[in-house]
Amino acid sequence: MSSHHIVREKQEPALIIANGEACSEELLGQLLEWSPYIVVLDHAIYRVLDLGIKFDAWLGDFDEQHDFEGILEKHHPLEIISTPDQEKTDLEKGIDFLIERGFPAANIVWATGRRQDHAITNVTNLVRYKNQIKLVMFDDHSKIFPLADSFEKWYTAGTPISLIPVGIVEGIETTGLKYNLYDETLTLGHRTGNSNEALTDGMVRITAKKGDLLIMECWDL
Repeated sequence: MSSHHIVREKQEPALIIANGEACSEELLGQLLEWSPYIVVLDHAIYRVLDLGIKFDAWLGDFDEQHDFEGILEKHHPLEIISTPDQEKTDLEKGIDFLIERGFPAANIVWATGRRQDHAITNVTNLVRYKNQIKLVMFDDHSKIFPLADSFEKWYTAGTPISLIPVGIVEGIETTGLKYNLYDETLTLGHRTGNSNEALTDGMVRITAKKGDLLIMECWDL
């Protein structure tokens, strides 16, 4: 994999590599190329080492045996951070770590797929950080990020865009979508904004008055 130390630290998003389903080498390579700082979570370390990825920090509760000396011989320099808090997931610990280090943004990969309890928790937990750090989660079929106040972006016509509430989200307003919402409410498990799309080439705007909303750009390979 290509080296990631080609941009100034904190000028581009850091990258968190979790331990879910692997993404394509193309996607991973793109994220690595523009990431000034890379954090690997717990048991993902062995998969990352096998790929020859250069990274900066390894976080985990380390409740199982690891050959720390052997890993340091293969990959140095490396900061190893023990995070034994059982009240938080590995991904939450990784995000907290980057916030403490002053990173304004982070991309996340390998956080979906495999165990669905982990995948659902990882995706929905993005909303709790929406006012602390800019987060974007990637896999081979989607780009997921929380709405923070308002969102505006130019899309080509037909781009799939889903609006997924985490709980209840009120006062949702959109423009530029095929099925626009006008001061409406979405509720997880009852009514979501799944499989909407950009109506024409142009700007899509999304706002909400209350609640936590995830925006998903989705595609099929």
